[in-house]
Amino acid sequence: MAGHLVEEEGLLSPDALTDLQVIDSIFGEMTCDGSPGRWTSAALTRDAGWNQARALARQVLAREGMDVSRLSDIRVVR
Repeated sequence: MAGHLVEEEGLLSPDALTDLQVIDSIFGEMTCDGSPGRWTSAALTRDAGWNQARALARQVLAREGMDVSRLSDIRVVR
């Protein structure tokens, strides 16, 4: 999907694609490891994979011109 947004739609810069692919890889690894604990609300704040994905996502948003200083803290909505 990210490739489509970059290459066909032009909605994201090509520089964003590498980071988005890394984020996808992180989530793929988290899914394949089979540990349901990585998908809990507690893991959102403690798990290294989530922390890395968030850092990369902020990097992409900043590169795309978004004001990342206004991003809120993590909140779980049920």
